[in-house]
Amino acid sequence: MSIEYGEAQLLPGEKIAITTDTATEPFWKKAKERKLTACRCASCGHFRMPPTPYCPECQSREMSWPDLPGTATVFSFAICTRSPYSGEPLIYVPVVVDLDGAPGARLVSNLIGIKAEDVEIGMKVTVDWNPIQDDWLLPIFRPV
Repeated sequence: MSIEYGEAQLLPGEKIAITTDTATEPFWKKAKERKLTACRCASCGHFRMPPTPYCPECQSREMSWPDLPGTATVFSFAICTRSPYSGEPLIYVPVVVDLDGAPGARLVSNLIGIKAEDVEIGMKVTVDWNPIQDDWLLPIFRPV
């Protein structure tokens, strides 16, 4: 027996706010340019998401922020049926994706453009952008 949920929807951007620090600001600045990136250690090459001030592999503070292709693979997901803001009915799909071009780096996001019941682990997705508070852009994903 399968449950039908319907189309995965976008969370309202006007309700989403971010804060940045020295370790995360380069990610968000690239997002404003509609470019997906991940933190890579400039010393040993290890990718890490979320970005941290020190590399967990070599403890270096040196970072680089390469542009990524903007594609990913669904690693995990959930189907949510209520708005986190109001409790009203809303179908949305939070996902954890493995970022192409950044081995080992995963990003938590949302998936749109698909019926929630059709989402599968291992499916290919591509980045899209959701305008949020303070003129930032939040990376979200849709099926390839």
